Amino acid sequence: LMDITWLTNHTGGSDFILLGLFSQSKHPTLLCVVIFVIFLTALIGNAILILLIHSNAHLHTPMYFFISQLSVMDVTYISATVPKMLMDQVTGVKKISVPECGIQMFLYSTLVGSEFFLLAAMACDRYMAICHPLRYPVLMNYRICLFLATGCWFLGSVDGFILTPITMTFLFCRSREIHHFFCEVPAVMKLSCSDTSLIETLMYLCCVLMLLIPVIVISSSYTFILLTIHRMNSAEGRKKAFTTCSSHMTVVILFYGAAIYTYMIPSSYHTPEKDMVVSFFYTILTPVLNPLIYSLRNKDKVGFLKKKLKVKWTL
Repeated sequence: LMDITWLTNHTGGSDFILLGLFSQSKHPTLLCVVIFVIFLTALIGNAILILLIHSNAHLHTPMYFFISQLSVMDVTYISATVPKMLMDQVTGVKKISVPECGIQMFLYSTLVGSEFFLLAAMACDRYMAICHPLRYPVLMNYRICLFLATGCWFLGSVDGFILTPITMTFLFCRSREIHHFFCEVPAVMKLSCSDTSLIETLMYLCCVLMLLIPVIVISSSYTFILLTIHRMNSAEGRKKAFTTCSSHMTVVILFYGAAIYTYMIPSSYHTPEKDMVVSFFYTILTPVLNPLIYSLRNKDKVGFLKKKLKVKWTL
């Protein structure tokens, strides 16, 4: 990511201290157990989903390909933040080194940015499936899907490569206490004694583009989808289309709503407590909710899972 020795010297060399969620809780042990259970649930739910999609030939379609990518992203970014937070609570050591902080920030920025674009790609996939069903196999073949997924990961990494080096090369001469449970860009910037107005403007513009482009794609896709659904004569077809689209839109609203608050609302409206609650929601809860809202409720996957379990139980 960057030269670790230079980075450590430039930022002062001392570790950061993550105050985290537990310092705000009256029952930190209970909260730790709850977060651990949520973390395991997210890992298991997304892992099952990925295995189901890859082991069932009927699920080798563009929609499920993108869902598996979403699960990979969810597992990766919850793993980049939660284990460190839980380990700190158990050991009582809340320090994080400068290089570790930079790596965590880069991974998180990359994955969140990638998910923005992946949700837009999923909206395009639904548009093609509903508005152009006859040409859908050609328009959304495996190579196109792979290209779109790769593009999402690449654009997300651009976000990480822009924000992380600039943020981590500021001089931190104030308190080293980060009022957060992981190294998020806005939380770390508050510790700098340098002028951060330029990076704040850059972050705002970057996030506007990262959010605006996918939002335009999603809005346009669903405008055409709604028009197509309105012209459908089949009630069953309308119901199926609405079911698929409602799941996707639920995930979009949850994820984008929290991201808009974090990165686009002026800092005067933020408090450390509010920021942690919002980050907790889309960092820890969203990876648990995505398989339930978007995927495991689908009859194809639920039926296949039941069949698998039944066979293993019989054996």
